[in-house]
Amino acid sequence: MAAATQRQFLPMPAALSSRAARLEPFDWYREMRTEAPVRYDDDRQVWDVFRYDDTKRVLADTESFSSDVARADVFEFPDEDLFRPLQRSILRSDPPRHTWLRDVVDDQFQPGAIGALAPHVREIADELLDERLADGEMDVVEDLAYPLPVIVIAELLGVPADDRDRFKQWSDVLVADVSAAADPQTIIERQEETIRELRAYFEDLIKQRRAIPEDDLITHIATTDPDGHRLTDEDVLGYCILLLVAGNVTTTNLIGNAIRCFDERPELYDELAADRDVLAAAIEEVLRYRSPVQALSRVATTDVELRGETIESGDLVVTWLGSANRDESQFDDPDEFQPERRPNQHIAFGHGVHFCLGAPLARLEARISLGRLLDRAEGIQCVAEERPPVSSSFLHGVEQLPIRFESVE
Repeated sequence: MAAATQRQFLPMPAALSSRAARLEPFDWYREMRTEAPVRYDDDRQVWDVFRYDDTKRVLADTESFSSDVARADVFEFPDEDLFRPLQRSILRSDPPRHTWLRDVVDDQFQPGAIGALAPHVREIADELLDERLADGEMDVVEDLAYPLPVIVIAELLGVPADDRDRFKQWSDVLVADVSAAADPQTIIERQEETIRELRAYFEDLIKQRRAIPEDDLITHIATTDPDGHRLTDEDVLGYCILLLVAGNVTTTNLIGNAIRCFDERPELYDELAADRDVLAAAIEEVLRYRSPVQALSRVATTDVELRGETIESGDLVVTWLGSANRDESQFDDPDEFQPERRPNQHIAFGHGVHFCLGAPLARLEARISLGRLLDRAEGIQCVAEERPPVSSSFLHGVEQLPIRFESVE
């Protein structure tokens, strides 16, 4: 069912066109799992996959479903050279290229290496909280969930944390849902300009690190020869841009979504504050219940039958992680937030070879930042009725989340 119409972006499903639906897409997911678990959307020219087992199958089968979505028949990029670093990044690569690209930084993101960052992440969390605790109120997103992961990934990369406002602006533009905009062409032009700015920013840093190496990820990526393959300048650029954006957006939504979940069960706060194991389990349930990344895209490389439907080579496929993580066949009472849920085999970080490289870092940052907030504040309450969703059907979170509390210090 390969489409003929060419475009530069993937439209948002009509069911998620409203702010309310993006905040709470789960009724639509439930309906689709029952009535059309694998369905072709004529308007978007895309296959949607909603069930847990089907989602895992698509994500695991890298031979039949490629991560290089630029191969899909529906896409046409007028400036391919501009976006090539991102299209060649680990996110959009298949084995064997994906394997050696991932090997470049795999050791740096293993749980042991990430665990060593815990004391410093705690310091960052406390510094951010110090600025707002006396006020008795803060915006969880603006004051904690956004700056903490940006500072951490900036320091790991070796870029100035003082540039974090620029990183936030760049990240927001790149993940913005073009189809939700009143003027899509303006957003496309802003994204193109953002890529140019990011390329110029990192090209300068890469040149500096190759001349004078430092103890940071940019130096490591720019000077490592994985499996005898020298990374090109575009490979290094793609890595840097991806790590900067992915290294903060997902964790920001995870932390904000956690407070949203806890607000539904305020009696949990004392238990979460008293036991870090309970908090860690609750974060896993947040990942399932309000997955920060709601969907991942693939393109079929051959004709594939899935639940009685034939997906043709060149067709674009969207796997809905947010729906898979609410699948009744996999989770008991999936629409209930159960922080003690065991087992909890969610796929919020994806599945297969593309399982999120930064999962250990995201978990660490969420556990420490939320733990320090719970240590230092009590009586936490979300105070805003209006919670604007992030401008994306693929990401799940809110742009602001004001809370009120009492400092325990």
